[in-house]
Amino acid sequence: MHTAIAQKPNVDSILQKVAIEKDEDKKVDLLVSLISSEINNDPKWTIETGLKLLNQSKSENDNIELSVAYSFLGQGYRLLGNNIKALDYHHKGIAAAEKSNNLSVLAFAENQTAHIYKDRQEYDKAIDIYLSATAHAAKGKNEKIKSWGPLNLGGVYLSIGKLDSSLMYSQRAYENALKVNSIVDNPYLYSNLGGVQSKLGNAQLAVSYYNMAISQSIGSKNIRYLNIAYTGLAEHYQRFNQKDSCISYAKKAITVVKNTSFFYLSSKPAQLLTDIYEKNNCDSTLKYSKIFKTAVDSLTSVKTNQQIQLMTFEEDLRQQEVAGEKLKAEEERKLNIQYALITLGIIVLLTLYLLLSRSFITNAKLIEFFGVVALLIVFEFLNLLLHPFLERITHHSPILMLLALVCIAALLVPFHHKVEKWATSKLVEKNKEIRLAAAKKTIEQLETKVGDK
Repeated sequence: MHTAIAQKPNVDSILQKVAIEKDEDKKVDLLVSLISSEINNDPKWTIETGLKLLNQSKSENDNIELSVAYSFLGQGYRLLGNNIKALDYHHKGIAAAEKSNNLSVLAFAENQTAHIYKDRQEYDKAIDIYLSATAHAAKGKNEKIKSWGPLNLGGVYLSIGKLDSSLMYSQRAYENALKVNSIVDNPYLYSNLGGVQSKLGNAQLAVSYYNMAISQSIGSKNIRYLNIAYTGLAEHYQRFNQKDSCISYAKKAITVVKNTSFFYLSSKPAQLLTDIYEKNNCDSTLKYSKIFKTAVDSLTSVKTNQQIQLMTFEEDLRQQEVAGEKLKAEEERKLNIQYALITLGIIVLLTLYLLLSRSFITNAKLIEFFGVVALLIVFEFLNLLLHPFLERITHHSPILMLLALVCIAALLVPFHHKVEKWATSKLVEKNKEIRLAAAKKTIEQLETKVGDK
């Protein structure tokens, strides 16, 4: 989640507003307003905010707040380099977001989860999750979240050398950011654009983008983005065989995260320096190779790899189960709707037969019984048909769902009474006609007998 906002938000004040906000989309907007440069730069603040939101979400039994809380906690532990704990929280965030049925929150949770795989350079997995986040965000209502997926896809595609895709998604992120900000203030975006232009051979334009990223990072005191910009510029100068400049910016990239929780970000610049010094300076080569090894081991140790793979496998299985359950529920719903229509059709046909039949007298109580059964079936049919829509507009509130069903019943009952009254009058007329016809037939038979005598 890459964004730069100058002021730290008043967390307690925002959480109070979140607690009383009933509109789901406005609640998401408030939660997004919590996101500042601290979430990318201050793991302590991020975890503390996540814990506050977690406690509030549990007391209110709110899945939207719960999902965002887990995403904050996951991001905090990611910043500390604890990817195992981070991924565990992010998986919980996705599960809570799925229960909330809010696509913007789901996109947020997925976007945060993909960061773990991007950091570990598992780019195929990261791309899959970022694409899913982008698709969900596009269907959601929060405009800020819509730029995060494309922004990160631009960075991942840059890392694997797919420059056209990187440039396309970076430009999309820029356009989305313009919709919510008159000025795009995002160092990570400018670093991505600088990397693309560098690899395309546009050296001057690349340096301009990197300098913009550095300037904005220094202004926001965001050492992660400053490290990314310095590293990108060092790689650029290496690409154009300017070793002195490469060494200068690689050392700056290492220095800015030295003795911080972001030390793992030293791996790329340390590798650059190791390669440069390999043939000329044994002491420097040894020094930076140790830094590289330490930084890489913090992310990709054997134990960490095994744990991450296991957690990823378990989450993939859970996602498959969730998709299967949704498909099964949808099929059952369609089947129940068909059964309701078939039953209603039988009841209607039987009622019409009883009403229109000229062969026997029908009891009014029977028509009333069929009318009540038909009413119940129609109500159940409408409930099955409208249930997903009602869940969406009522945000799963039991009280609002009940009120909606009561309103539907209030419309059906008067209609039922009118139909029942019409059916009863038709039945009375039919019975009278049958009785009159029977009486005429009896009279004719009597007259015939009298005439024969």
